[in-house]
Amino acid sequence: MPPLSPPDAQQFRAALGMFATGVTIVTARAADGSLVGLTANSFNSVSLSPPLVLWSLARSAGSMPVFSQGSHYAINILAADQKELAQRFATRNIDRFAGVAWREGAGGAPVLDGVAAVFECANRSQYEEGDHVIFVGEVESCAARPGSQPLIFHGGRYYTELPL
Repeated sequence: MPPLSPPDAQQFRAALGMFATGVTIVTARAADGSLVGLTANSFNSVSLSPPLVLWSLARSAGSMPVFSQGSHYAINILAADQKELAQRFATRNIDRFAGVAWREGAGGAPVLDGVAAVFECANRSQYEEGDHVIFVGEVESCAARPGSQPLIFHGGRYYTELPL
């Protein structure tokens, strides 16, 4: 049997898009006090004891220095009514925090109002893999909003939960 050839980028991205995910906004405070945040769907649990989660960021991201050197970040899990917020934090060259309600969390990382859940994390470890860096955060505090519905991303589109 001949060896398999790796998929091209478009084929790989299309296949990954078939995995439905939640939508997060990862936020942090830079050393100069400025706020950074970005929309990400690369989020996963790692461990219950100690409580660890992971997410990944492209090495080429402009916010990489803030996340790689900072002590803390917050992973905000978006609720079904926060599609516009997801799109805002995915948009380049705008003030993503303008008019956005938030409170200061662990290490100064912004915790966004109205999210379904939040994980306030210490920046525990980082692993360079391919064109991304995998961040493992140790959860110092977390909260969930009972009854909130999640924002879901699948096949390049946003959805809300539909009970079966």
